[in-house]
Amino acid sequence: MPIKVPAGLPALQAVIDEGNAVETFEVSTARTLRIALLNIMPMKETTEADFIRLFSETGEEVEFTLMKLDTHTPKHATPEHMNRYYKGFSQLKGEHFDGLIITGAPIEKIEFEEVSYWPELCSIFEWAKTNVTSTLFICWAAQAGLYRKFGIQKHLLPKKMFGIFPHIINTPAHPLFKGIGETLYVPHSRHTEILRSDVTACKEIELLSESEISGVYIMQEKGTLNFFITGHSEYALNTLDGEYKRDISKGLPIELPLNYYLNNNPANTPVNLWQHTARRMFGNWLKYFCKAQ
Repeated sequence: MPIKVPAGLPALQAVIDEGNAVETFEVSTARTLRIALLNIMPMKETTEADFIRLFSETGEEVEFTLMKLDTHTPKHATPEHMNRYYKGFSQLKGEHFDGLIITGAPIEKIEFEEVSYWPELCSIFEWAKTNVTSTLFICWAAQAGLYRKFGIQKHLLPKKMFGIFPHIINTPAHPLFKGIGETLYVPHSRHTEILRSDVTACKEIELLSESEISGVYIMQEKGTLNFFITGHSEYALNTLDGEYKRDISKGLPIELPLNYYLNNNPANTPVNLWQHTARRMFGNWLKYFCKAQ
């Protein structure tokens, strides 16, 4: 189904150049889902392409709005790109969206209150309660949301959780997992974690999916359509490869991403274990939760 993005967005052409058949449209209809992406990842165009790639294959008609923070200036994106394709929270706060995705950010080791844009992010959390049907908090944003809403702390890992990990589904009948088998493979790339014991102790959270290795994965705030996701199901095939080789080139301590390269050899192409289920899961989110008006 078609997707509507800001005119001229380079990430759209990048997805098409990969060989993806992406149909676009200009005029929204009654069936169009309005999805906002608050993109606080450093490489803006990469993240834009990740979600365009997913949404273009879900079977839903999506109008994709790129949201930026008013109190933060990205270091890795040009002002021209941000001003042309993104709208600030102050510009969008009077609007309603069927779905909101808040991405992660490589600031896990910083205390939440020390993040320069923490007050604005908290305002967005509050705004979403009345202006968004369903919200996905991803990676660092999941940790931030759990902390802000329930006081759940993040904890530093002894080493980076890095690779593709199998996850069990605790609630197979949940609509988010419709058409997905018993096991989810998910990319993780983070230095901190949320403890399972803290999640299960909170009566306002339901733990939907988890891994023996990488821990809690998807949680839902009970009585709402809000989800906290600790991994990166949206990642492209070569994202972890780029992260690994970047850190190696900088001389940083990084281990080979687990369950990623064929025969665990970084000279080989990564094995695609997760993208088919990611497409299904994000499609289910759009169909069963963003439409739940």
